[in-house]
Amino acid sequence: MPNWFLGKIRYQQPIDDSNVGSRNEEFIKQKTVTEAYLVDAVSYTDAETRLYQEIAANTPDFEITNINRMKLADVFHNEDGGETWFKVKALYITEDERTGKQKKTPSMMLVNAENAKQAYERVEQSLRTALDPFEITDVNITKILDIFPYSEESSRNLRPLSELVSPEPEAI
Repeated sequence: MPNWFLGKIRYQQPIDDSNVGSRNEEFIKQKTVTEAYLVDAVSYTDAETRLYQEIAANTPDFEITNINRMKLADVFHNEDGGETWFKVKALYITEDERTGKQKKTPSMMLVNAENAKQAYERVEQSLRTALDPFEITDVNITKILDIFPYSEESSRNLRPLSELVSPEPEAI
C-alpha cells in the first residue's frame, strides 16, 4: 500500500514586466511561487529525496517548505484526464453486526479531472465494483500540480547489502 506525502516547494520566479523601461535592466522583479506535489515514499526522508530528484531538473533554486503524510485510500490517475487534482471523500456504509446500526467509514481518494463533475463520475465508476454501498460526499479541488508514484526505476541504484559486504574470512 502506498504511503503518500504532500510536499510543498517554494522558489523565486522572474516576472516578465514589459512596462519596465530600459533604465532598470539590472533589476528584475521576482515573485515567490509555492507549489504542491504528491510523492509515494517510505518515509519523510525518502519523500524529501524524491522531491529533490523530481523537481531539481525543472526548477534549479527551490526549497522544500513542508512535507506531510496524506492519508489516501487510492489515487486514480487518468492519462486522458485533466491537469487538476481533486480530493474526493466517500463514505462506505456497513452494518455493525453487534448493534445492527449503520456505520459510515470515510475514505479519501485523489483523482485528476477537468472539473468536479468529471472527478465525481470517475470515482463513482471506479467504486462500482465495491462490495459495500458507498456515498460520495465531498469533491474538492487541490493545489497539487503532479504526483510521483513509486516505480522500480527510481530504486535502480539500490543493491542488496549482501552484494556490498564481503563475506568474513573463515577462522583457521
